[in-house]
Amino acid sequence: MIRKTRINLLTISIVLICIGIVMIYSSSSIYAAEKYHDSFYFLKRHLVFLIIGLLFTFLAMLIDYRWLRKHAKKLLWVSFFLLILVLIPGLGREVAGARRWFRFKFISFQPSELANLALIIYIADFICRKQDKIKSLVTGLIPPVCVLGAFCALILLEPDLGTTIALASVVLIMLFVAGVRGRYILSLILCSLPAVYFLIFSVPYRKARILSFLNPWLDPKGTGFQIIQSQIAIGSGGFFGLGLGHSKQKLFYLPAAHTDFIFSIIGEELGLFGTLGVIALFIIFIQQGLKIIKNAQDKFGYFLALGLILMISLKAIVNIGVSCGVFPTKGLPLPFISYGGSSLIFDMVSLGILINIARTGEYP
Repeated sequence: MIRKTRINLLTISIVLICIGIVMIYSSSSIYAAEKYHDSFYFLKRHLVFLIIGLLFTFLAMLIDYRWLRKHAKKLLWVSFFLLILVLIPGLGREVAGARRWFRFKFISFQPSELANLALIIYIADFICRKQDKIKSLVTGLIPPVCVLGAFCALILLEPDLGTTIALASVVLIMLFVAGVRGRYILSLILCSLPAVYFLIFSVPYRKARILSFLNPWLDPKGTGFQIIQSQIAIGSGGFFGLGLGHSKQKLFYLPAAHTDFIFSIIGEELGLFGTLGVIALFIIFIQQGLKIIKNAQDKFGYFLALGLILMISLKAIVNIGVSCGVFPTKGLPLPFISYGGSSLIFDMVSLGILINIARTGEYP
């Protein structure tokens, strides 16, 4: 049964990756030809990231996942140090006012993706070490929340509110499942709401995003433009779509068509059946992930798998919700499908770790 779960998870991931390859070329070829005089520009880079991701995936599958627990604190410190370095002018690459990337020739690396993985590993290890004291406020909640707060502060300085909220959500759910009292977590969330309100409404572009989410037609050519074009793309696809490669919104109407809004292009070209197919694949992915969590042979594997599934699921839900206008615009890519080097690589590493946990579960 576990072997079947492992195969199913790997198969679904391969299908999602193949959909991503096709849709990245379809959504980016005209833009790439216009800007870089090479219609394969983004596809070629994506394939390079995919090859790197495959290498790390096989490595994650080969190394016993319990090795990660021994080095959880080291990984945490390395990722924390990289989050500091990326903020230093000259080291971190600034794009559109955000300093989130290291640039190595044609390859970009986003340290916040490593931080997500490192923090999930650390929290899983922390829960195992403190399992007898996890219900205590002082020893069970405050230490991991302090670590989470330090990471969130650095990610907010990039700035990247979307990743911060996603990471905080995953950590808090892991702690709740581990046994931290619900009233403690609820109190923490309520106390953080004023800070979230300030972070949103004190920054003009974030405030504009919220207002455009509530009513994009207030500024259809400005802040509401992206949401409107995304909904036009999905709506114009109908049931069966306009046909692969026949999207009109990718013709310089919908910004970030191959990254944050690739789901909208799927809806336009492949229609309702295409989008429902992608959603169904993610639902099956989550279902298989839950089986891996259930059959994990130790507590560390249980919570590590939980954190990884939560992160991938949350990114998928938010990305699809943003494309449909259910959530405000956030820069979270669609796992395995969107163009994006660091995100794809670490999603694949997460897949490798999940398969590792599942494989270990075959041999109690």
